[in-house]
Amino acid sequence: MTLPFFFIEEYTPGQQLITMTEDESKHIISVLRMKIGEQMHLTDGKGHLITAEIADDHKKKCIVKILSSVICHPSTKKVTIAISLLKNNSRLEWFLEKATEIGVTEIIPLLCTRTERQNFRHDRMKNILVSAMLQSQQCWLPVLHEPVKFENLILRQFDNEIKLIAHCDEGNKQSLTHLQISKSPNHLIAIGPAGDFTNEEIQQALNNQFIPVTLGDTRLRTETAGVVAATLLCIQ
Repeated sequence: MTLPFFFIEEYTPGQQLITMTEDESKHIISVLRMKIGEQMHLTDGKGHLITAEIADDHKKKCIVKILSSVICHPSTKKVTIAISLLKNNSRLEWFLEKATEIGVTEIIPLLCTRTERQNFRHDRMKNILVSAMLQSQQCWLPVLHEPVKFENLILRQFDNEIKLIAHCDEGNKQSLTHLQISKSPNHLIAIGPAGDFTNEEIQQALNNQFIPVTLGDTRLRTETAGVVAATLLCIQ
């Protein structure tokens, strides 16, 4: 039987006891009705997989004793999705959940010329990533950045990353499905808002060594494009 899986913000190798948060304690003791001596898995989202058992079944300050800890090695691929904020927040949340399940390394919310939504609740979005990480039984939490302007993204220095931009304009674009990208395990792809990137944004990206790509023959919603790109880059 799979052990219950929980997230902890901080873990120091060698530490023996961990006090769970009030919310987690309530879930463990009052909802799951776990007792002293029962085991669980914990992760800090930084590669540690911890096996622990309940030492104190307090409903607000459950204390667990660490039995063992191992490091789960990260994927050899680094995939960064830079995606425009969306007017409908639930669609962005859906993307964050699926991207985490697929195994994306970093997510950069973008503010583009045609981006309609400007506000971004980092704490809520991180909680969605945590839930998706635990549900998919992973030990690495994607890095979620604060929103950045598109022009700042394309000027950022990326180490050994192949930079891609998916857009809908006509022109010479390579299919991401057939793109020969095996020479590097690190990729960044920019996904635009509803209405796509402007011609000026596309040209700025091309001037900064971004490779133009297409994700297929149909026009995709922003969040769908993000999931398609994540799948193709993480799995191939």
